[in-house]
Amino acid sequence: MSHTLLIWLVGGVLLVGAGLATTLLPRWRERGQEHRTAWSTARAAIDSATVSRDAAATRVPEAEQLLARAELIAAGRGGASAARAAAEHAREADGLWRTNQ
Repeated sequence: MSHTLLIWLVGGVLLVGAGLATTLLPRWRERGQEHRTAWSTARAAIDSATVSRDAAATRVPEAEQLLARAELIAAGRGGASAARAAAEHAREADGLWRTNQ
């Protein structure tokens, strides 16, 4: 194998590698950012629902079940879709407690 062919081969591999890196790296960063944002939103919703539960004058069993479900999902540390589900359960529980005050 001549040196010229080897140089072209290495150059091609580097070019393909650079193309893959420039394509995949932003996607990985975006996915990580989405994951962190979703979990931050879920934790905030759970905290808000907990405050509403503590401030409620009466017990609301359905809201307590929703909050427990949200906390269970949060304990499992799933992906962004799990965080969105936990946030939705917590928001529903928060809404139930706020309407029953």
